[in-house]
Amino acid sequence: MSAHGKHKRLTTASIRQMKGEARIVCLTAYTTPIARLLDTHCDLLLVGDSLGMVLYGMDTTVGVTLDMMIAHGRAVMRGVEHACVIVDLPFGTYQESKEQAFRNAVRLMQETGCDGVKLEGGEEMAETIAFLVARGIPVFGHVGLMPQLVHTAGGFRSLGHSDAETQKIWRDAIAVDQAGAFAIVVEGTVEPLARELTEKLAAPTVGIGASPACDGQVLVSDDMLGLFTDFKPKFVKRFADLGPTVSEAAAAYADEVRSGAFPGPEHTFQVRRQSPSGK
Repeated sequence: MSAHGKHKRLTTASIRQMKGEARIVCLTAYTTPIARLLDTHCDLLLVGDSLGMVLYGMDTTVGVTLDMMIAHGRAVMRGVEHACVIVDLPFGTYQESKEQAFRNAVRLMQETGCDGVKLEGGEEMAETIAFLVARGIPVFGHVGLMPQLVHTAGGFRSLGHSDAETQKIWRDAIAVDQAGAFAIVVEGTVEPLARELTEKLAAPTVGIGASPACDGQVLVSDDMLGLFTDFKPKFVKRFADLGPTVSEAAAAYADEVRSGAFPGPEHTFQVRRQSPSGK
């Protein structure tokens, strides 16, 4: 299909314009088949560095590399015709300097074709966000619980329970908003604070473990689909329970292979005999 024949995808500008108009639907995607299945239902698909934990079995997202994000970003872009696609800048690829962030964001966008990048951080990243936005790179901000900082934050926990935490999140969110982020993830933040942020910020908020009042919501798709059977965070609602289904299907397959029931004649290729004349 030519470029002119493709459906017009949502842009970061159209996502920003949804604030106050419509709720933003966002899910994570890491592969082409899942991207195809989610695309028509989502406004925004996030190729999150959560893939380190979801696909690679890492304990945190800290070990994810830029090459990993590029590979999965490309895969998702092959499956998308409608949704805006944002790819995470992983830990260590943007914190050193705004120039480092620019180089890696450019590489990410050039090599995947995605619509923008996401990075974590508040006040300390505001200058970098403004630097990127001024140079044509749309930035999806991320405040509240920041998984890349799990080692300094004392683990995965909700924030905003103390005055100090509340004030820090406020300062972070305002700084990211004023720096020009087109939208901001608010993660693991007490509900009243996330609600207030949504009312005050110019950029739309996308909540995860935050508030129903946020301008949009995001979940890790594998959580939403019930593919993890051993752990479910408080903020996750399972809209399907595919984990047991996958296990049951594998068990049925194993039984048929061991009993010789699969493959049956209908699953095999028989020799097609030609007539002596060759017809």
